[in-house]
Amino acid sequence: MEQTIRICHMYPDLLNLYGDRGNILALAYRAGLRGIKARVTALSIGEVFEPEQYDIVFFGGGQDAEQNIIRADLVQIKGDAVKTAVNNGNVFLCICGGYQMMGEYYEEFDGTRIDCLHAINIYTIAQKKRLIGNTVYESDLLRAGAAHNCVEPRKLFGFENHSGRTFLGEGVRPLAKVLCGAGNNGEDGTEGAVYRNVYCTYSHGSFLPKNPAMADHLLEKALKQRIGEDFCLEPAECEVENIARTSASTCKRG
Repeated sequence: MEQTIRICHMYPDLLNLYGDRGNILALAYRAGLRGIKARVTALSIGEVFEPEQYDIVFFGGGQDAEQNIIRADLVQIKGDAVKTAVNNGNVFLCICGGYQMMGEYYEEFDGTRIDCLHAINIYTIAQKKRLIGNTVYESDLLRAGAAHNCVEPRKLFGFENHSGRTFLGEGVRPLAKVLCGAGNNGEDGTEGAVYRNVYCTYSHGSFLPKNPAMADHLLEKALKQRIGEDFCLEPAECEVENIARTSASTCKRG
């Protein structure tokens, strides 16, 4: 029977900073290489989120204005269902603003704390100096990824532009360690967060087109969650992605 991966794209009309939609395209493309169809559902303000309908939930980044627009809907309308999905093991990919909003709070320059979703134990504090530039990280999660032909699959390439400094609480581990760039806060050498099957990063760029092993990791996690732990993706080519990754490796440490 033909498999289908069911992807929910949260607030695509408002959160699509630096081409974040490319992550959806990459998931669909990598799935298609294995004969797996991708069904993408866009959800925006006022629309119901039903956790059982999706295997992967994508939550992109946006400017502060866009994040403020969606915050009430996320926290008050979709919040309980999103937290249910997290606890049930649904796979999430959250980028930058989406990453921040999954946490406990966001503290503005003046000390005002904005309540966030409380889905994962992280918090963010804004600072006036922005952290901007190309990034290279290394993730132990990808030692045995399905993209066997990917150049240095443990390395993650991206682009960051954020004023928030994010710190991880108990029960949350980093997605990767920083090789080049700032990462979560420019202090502790960590990048992103992992809690259950929630994966967070500050990397735009888009993130997944440059990192096929990460895309495969998310697909395999999601399909294992629905089909069973014995499910494994077949290897797939990374020829074009390898060209991009070789180019991105010129990032200089900030």
